[in-house]
Amino acid sequence: MTGIYQQYSDQVEFFVVYVQEAHPTDGWQTDSNVRQGVLYRQHQSYDEREEVALACSIDLNIGLPVLIEEMDNAIDEAYGAAPERLYLIGPDGRVAYHGGAGPHFFDLDEWEAAISECVGKQGKV
Repeated sequence: MTGIYQQYSDQVEFFVVYVQEAHPTDGWQTDSNVRQGVLYRQHQSYDEREEVALACSIDLNIGLPVLIEEMDNAIDEAYGAAPERLYLIGPDGRVAYHGGAGPHFFDLDEWEAAISECVGKQGKV
């Protein structure tokens, strides 16, 4: 993903949108999260969500700009973001690409092809 970001960052605006916890300690926790020490409760405030988003972006070495969803979870609900998704929003504001649930069903080649096609048609996306 970092390579795609570096290749197209002068033509496409990239963001990670941090949403509600998919596997909170006070909800459906996974064994892999326990083993890896990813132990966060469901956010109770925007400040708490922001703090966890910052910790995750540092721990995961995310080099893309991170946006933090408001507590109403409207983005997560509208885009089916949980657990993770890759999207491309075209210059017309419409979804140009909607990937499968990640990380297991990410198809970075398909996403990059959609970006390349969109950039070829319009310029900056």
